[in-house]
Amino acid sequence: MNKSQPQATSDKSQPDSQIEYRIQGLSCANCAREMQEEIQKLEHGKNASILYNSGRLLVSPKVDLARVKKILKRDGATLVSPLEQGSTLAAGGAPRGNRRSEHSHAHGHGHNNLHGHVAHRTSDGHSHDDAHHHGHSHEHAGSRLGKWLLGIAAALYLATFVLDSFMPDSVLILMYLSSIAISGYSTFIRGLRNLTRLKFNMDTLMTVAMVGAVLIGEWKEATLVAILFGLNELLEGYGMSRARKSMEALLSAAPKQAVLITSDGELTVPITSLEAGDRVLVRAGEKIPSDGTIMEGHSAVNEAAITGESIPVPKEPGHHVFGGSVNTDGLLRIRIDKAYEESSLARIMHLVQEAQDTKTPTELFIDKFAKYYTPAIMIIAALVVLVPPLLFGQSWMKWIYEGLAILIVGCPCALVLSSPIALVSGMTRCARNGVLVKGGVHLEQLGKINAVAFDKTGTLTIGLPSVRKEIVYDTDHFHLISAAMEAGSLHPLAEAIVRQAESQGIPVASLPQPTELVTLPGVGLSAEIEGVRYWAGSEELLEKITLEEHARQQVLYDLNQLKTAGLTVVLIADHHHVLGLYGLADELRPESPNVIADLHRNGIVHTVMLTGDHAESATTIAAQAGVSDWAASLLPEQKVERVRKLSESWNVAMVGDGINDAPALAASNLGIAMGKGTDTAVETADIVLMQDHLGKLPGAIKVARQVNRVIVWNIGISLTLKLIALLLTIPGWLTLWIAVMSDMGATIVVTLLGLTVLLGRDAPAHRSASSS
Repeated sequence: MNKSQPQATSDKSQPDSQIEYRIQGLSCANCAREMQEEIQKLEHGKNASILYNSGRLLVSPKVDLARVKKILKRDGATLVSPLEQGSTLAAGGAPRGNRRSEHSHAHGHGHNNLHGHVAHRTSDGHSHDDAHHHGHSHEHAGSRLGKWLLGIAAALYLATFVLDSFMPDSVLILMYLSSIAISGYSTFIRGLRNLTRLKFNMDTLMTVAMVGAVLIGEWKEATLVAILFGLNELLEGYGMSRARKSMEALLSAAPKQAVLITSDGELTVPITSLEAGDRVLVRAGEKIPSDGTIMEGHSAVNEAAITGESIPVPKEPGHHVFGGSVNTDGLLRIRIDKAYEESSLARIMHLVQEAQDTKTPTELFIDKFAKYYTPAIMIIAALVVLVPPLLFGQSWMKWIYEGLAILIVGCPCALVLSSPIALVSGMTRCARNGVLVKGGVHLEQLGKINAVAFDKTGTLTIGLPSVRKEIVYDTDHFHLISAAMEAGSLHPLAEAIVRQAESQGIPVASLPQPTELVTLPGVGLSAEIEGVRYWAGSEELLEKITLEEHARQQVLYDLNQLKTAGLTVVLIADHHHVLGLYGLADELRPESPNVIADLHRNGIVHTVMLTGDHAESATTIAAQAGVSDWAASLLPEQKVERVRKLSESWNVAMVGDGINDAPALAASNLGIAMGKGTDTAVETADIVLMQDHLGKLPGAIKVARQVNRVIVWNIGISLTLKLIALLLTIPGWLTLWIAVMSDMGATIVVTLLGLTVLLGRDAPAHRSASSS
C-alpha cells in the first residue's frame, strides 16, 4: 500500500464495493452533511456517505481521493493515514489459508508473543498499539492546540478591559484583531469561501456577524463572537468525541491474534485466519479468539464483553465460550466452532457500528430542518436590517446591529447536537450492560413502549422441561417404548422423556429401533417397534386408538388431573391400550417475577404471555410470572395476529428466543431476542439481550426513556433560547452579548445533557441462578 494514501478497509455490508475511511476532526453534524453533499457531486461519489456518529466515510474506490481530501480539509477534517489507523495485519487482516506465510513471523516473535510481550506486532515490525496511540495523539494534539489558541485569545481579550484606560485606541484595536484572528481565523476563512459560493451555514452566519460588528465599530462584541464561537466548536467536538470513544472502548474488546495448535507446534496467527475446527491455546489473562468449545482445561471466563455480566463464569471441558471473553485463570485448549467473522463478538461489533449511524426520525427531521433553517435566518436578518430604516425611518446602525445579533442567534449548532450525543451515549451504555440495540431508532422506540409480549418457553421459563409426574398403565413397556420413539428427536419434551427413561435404568444404547416413523403435525408421532404400531403425543391421539369405555374414562380423568396441575401431557399408546401418561413442565426463570414487577412499576402498563402450550399450563406459568394477560395454544401465525392486535392499542415490544418467535418479533413495534436463542430470532430482533436471562431488560428501558427525555429537553432548550432571543428584537433589546450567550449556552447544555446518559450506576440485574 502506498504510504501517502490513507488506509481503507472494505465494508462488505456496503453496496457498490464501497470502502471505508476514518475521518479525524469531524465535530459538526451539519458540516458533515454539507461535506457529504459535496462529495456526492463528484464523479463516482453518488453513493458516498459520511457517518458522523462514528466518524467514518464510505465511498467508491473510483472517486478522486485528492478532491475528497480537499473538501474535508475546508472544514478542518482529514482522512486518517495508514500508520494512524493501524496495520491490517495487526487487526487480523491476513487472508485465510495463508498461515504458512506467517510461519517465520511466528517463530521470529513466537516466544515473546506467547508471553504477551509483543502481542500486536505488525508485518513491518511496527507495534499495533504504538500505531493506535500515534493516531490518537494527532487528534489530542489538535485539540490541545485549539485550547491553547483559544486561551491566548481569551487572555488578550480580558487584557483589553484592564488596559482600556491606559492604552491608545489603536493598540486596543490591534489586540482585538489579534484575538479575533487567533480564535476565529478558521471560521472566517470557511465563511468567506461559503459566501463566494452563496452557501449559507453556521460559518457564514458567524463570519457576517464578525465582519459586521467590526465595520460598525463594535470591537468588544466582534471579539466575543469569535472567542465564544471557537469555544462552541471545541465543546461540540468534545461532546461527540466522548460519545465516540465510549463506543470505541467497547469495540476494542476484539482480540487481534490467536495461538493456533498445529502438528508442528504452536503458531501465532491473526484471528481472521481461524476456521471452524481449529484448535487454539488460551493462557490466563488472554482473550478467547472466537466462539468455541473447551476441549481441555478448567477456568473462570469473564464474558462481560458479550453479556455485560462482570462475574466470571466457571468453565470446563464441553462448555461453550464466546470470542472476546477473557480467560481469567488456567490454561484452556479450545476448538473453534465459528470463523471469527461469524462469531458473537464480530456480530456485535458489526451491529453496534451500524447502529451508531442509523438515523432516527428525530435526527432526520432535524437534518432537514437545519438545511432550510440557516438560509431562513439570513433572510430574517436581512429584513430586520432593511425594513425598520426603509419603512419607518429608524436608525441604520441600530438595526444593522440587531440583524447581526439575529445571525448569531440563528446558528443551529445546539439543535443539530440535540439527538446524536444522547443516542450514541444511550446505545453505548446499553451495550456496556450486554444489551445490543441495533440502531438509534430502536432505542427511541424502546423508550416509548408501554406493553411487552413474552414468549413462554425459553423466555419466561428456562426452556428445559422435565417430567414432573407420570401415570403408568403398562410398567413393562411404557418407559422403553416412549424412549425409543423420542430418542431421535431434538424437541425439548422428547429429550426430557429420554432423560426420564435413563433415570429408570434404561440406557439409550439398548433401546429398540423404531421403523416407519411418521410425524403427525400438531399432534405427535407414530412408529412401528418390533412389529407393533405405537403413538406418542397429545390427547388428540385418543381419537386414533380403540379403548374400552372404562379405560377411556380413567385415562381422561388422569389426563385432566395432570392438565389441571399445569403440566403438559404426553400420551404413549398402541392400537388398543394407553401405556401411560407423562406430565411435563418447564421451570420458571427465577428472575421472571421480579422483572415483570419491575416493568409494571416503571410504566409498562400491559404484559402478556403468548404460548403454544395448553391453557392449564399457561395459567400456572402466567400466575407465577405475574403477567397481566396470557394466550395459549397459539401457532406461530396466531402469535403474529395477537401481536398485531396488541399493536393497535399499545406500543408493543415482543420478547422471544426461538425460530417460531421470529415472525412475531418482526410484526411487533419492537423485537427483543434472547442472545442465546436461535440465530433466526437474533437476526430478526431490533434489540438483543446478550445474557441468557431477562434481568437487564428493565434497565435498558430506563436508559431508553432517559435518552428520549434528554432529546426532548435538548430540542426544547435549543428552540426556546433562540425564540426568546429573537423576540427581543421586537423592542430592539437583542444585543450581540445576549445572542452569543444564548447560542453558546444552548450548546453547552445540550452537550452536557447528552453525556449525562453515560453517567450513573446501573441497578443490579435480576439474574437467574443459571446465569451465574
